[in-house]
Amino acid sequence: MTSAPPPHTGSASPPYADTGLLAPEWGLSAAASETGDHAYLRALLDAEAALTRAQAALGLVPAEAATAVTEAAVPGRFGIRGLAARTPDGGNPVIPLVRDLTREVGEEYGPYVHRGATSQDIMDTATMLVAVRTLGPVLADLGRTERALAGLAAEHRDTVLPGRTLTQHAVPTTFGLKAAGWRSLVLDARDRVTRVRGSLPVQLGGAAGTLAAFQAYGTEDATALVRAYAREAGLAAPVLPWHTLRTPIADLAGCLAFTAGALGKLAADVLTLSRTEIGEVSEGDGGGSSAMPHKANPVRSALLAAAARRAPQLAATLYGSLVAEDERPAGAWHAEWTPLRDLLRLAGGAAGHAAGLAEGLRVHPAAMRRNLDATRGLIVSERLSAALSPVLGRARAKQLVTELARRAHAEDRPLRELLGEQDDLPDLDLDDLSDPAHYTGFAATLTDRALERR
Repeated sequence: MTSAPPPHTGSASPPYADTGLLAPEWGLSAAASETGDHAYLRALLDAEAALTRAQAALGLVPAEAATAVTEAAVPGRFGIRGLAARTPDGGNPVIPLVRDLTREVGEEYGPYVHRGATSQDIMDTATMLVAVRTLGPVLADLGRTERALAGLAAEHRDTVLPGRTLTQHAVPTTFGLKAAGWRSLVLDARDRVTRVRGSLPVQLGGAAGTLAAFQAYGTEDATALVRAYAREAGLAAPVLPWHTLRTPIADLAGCLAFTAGALGKLAADVLTLSRTEIGEVSEGDGGGSSAMPHKANPVRSALLAAAARRAPQLAATLYGSLVAEDERPAGAWHAEWTPLRDLLRLAGGAAGHAAGLAEGLRVHPAAMRRNLDATRGLIVSERLSAALSPVLGRARAKQLVTELARRAHAEDRPLRELLGEQDDLPDLDLDDLSDPAHYTGFAATLTDRALERR
C-alpha cells in the first residue's frame, strides 16, 4: 500500500495567488504584478477614492470626506481572501469592498463612500486603471524591441539570405529588410497601444446610466462631475456612460491581440530560421533541454508563439461581450474580466520576451550564404529569365532556364556551370547574373525607408 505524500511544509504563496507557474509567457513579469488581485484591489480603492475627491472638488461632499476615504483606501487594510469569499454573493467584488471601506472610513464620513455610484462604475474604472498601468511597461518593452530591431536592420542592411515563400526558396532578400519588417509591426503595435491607452475612460452612470442618484445628491452638472472624476482618476472622460457600450473593452482587445500577433510574427520567423538545418539565427540566451545537453532551445520565441496563439480567442470573448443587453448586462460584463486580464498578461509578457529576444538575437551570415547556394544557383532563376528574355524571347528564355533547372537538380551541378555550356547565349556576365547578392532588388532602399519611421 502506497503511503500518502507528506504535507508540504515549505514556504509558499497563499493558495489564491496566481504566480504564473504554468504561464511562462507572462509569469513574474511587470504585467503579472500590474494585473494581479492586489493590483485590482488597489485600482478598485483608487476608483472609490477618486470619486469622493471629485465630488468634494465640486462641493458635493465635505473635503474632509475625500481625505478620509483616500486615507482609508489602502490595500493593506483589506483582506483579498475575505473579499473573494464574499464576491459570489453579489457577483462582483465591489459590493463587499464598499462595506469594508465604509467601515474603515468611519461613522462620520462613511456615508460618502461610493455615493451615487453603482458597482459597475467602480469595476469598469478600476479595470481601466489596471489597463493603463499594465500598458506602461508594455510600451517600454515595445520600445526596447524596436530599437534592437532597428540596430539589426541597419547592421544587416546588405546581408543576403534566401527569401522563402510557401516554405521554399524563392528569390534572395536581405536580413536587414526582414528585421525592418519585424520592427514595422512592433511600431504598429506601439501606435495602437499608445492610442488606446490614452483614450481609456472612467465609468460613471449610476444604476442605469442616467446619473440620477448623483442628481439626487445635489449634482447640477453631470459633465463637470464626470470630468472631475476623470481628472482625479487619471483617465479620459467619456461622452456617455458605457455600461453596455463596450468600445473601450473592444479597443483594448484589438490592440492587445494585435500586439501578441505582431510579436508572434517575429517569433515564427526566428523559430524557422533557427532550425538546426537552417541555422541563420539563434537566440542569445536559448534554453536547455532536460534530456539533451547539446540543445539550446529558442525558448523566448516559443513563448511568444504561445501567446500569439492564445490571444485571438481571448479577444473573441471580449468582442462577443459587445452584445450587452439593456442598460446593465447580465453575464456579458462579467465575462470580460478574466479574458481581459489574461490578454493584458499575455501582451505584457510577450513584449518583455520580444525585447529580450531582439536584444540578444545572433545573426549568422555564413549560414545564410551557405543556404543561398543550397539550390545550386536556382534562387536567381527569375533574374536569368529576365536577362535572357530580350535576346531569346520570353518563351524561349523561360523554357531554357526551366530545362537547366531540371538538369541542375538531376545532375547535381551549378546552374552557372550549365549556362556556361550553352553556345547560343549572348555575351553575358554570368558570374554577376548568378550571384544572389546582386539580386536583392530594392531591399536596401526599402530598409532605409522603413528605418526613417520613428
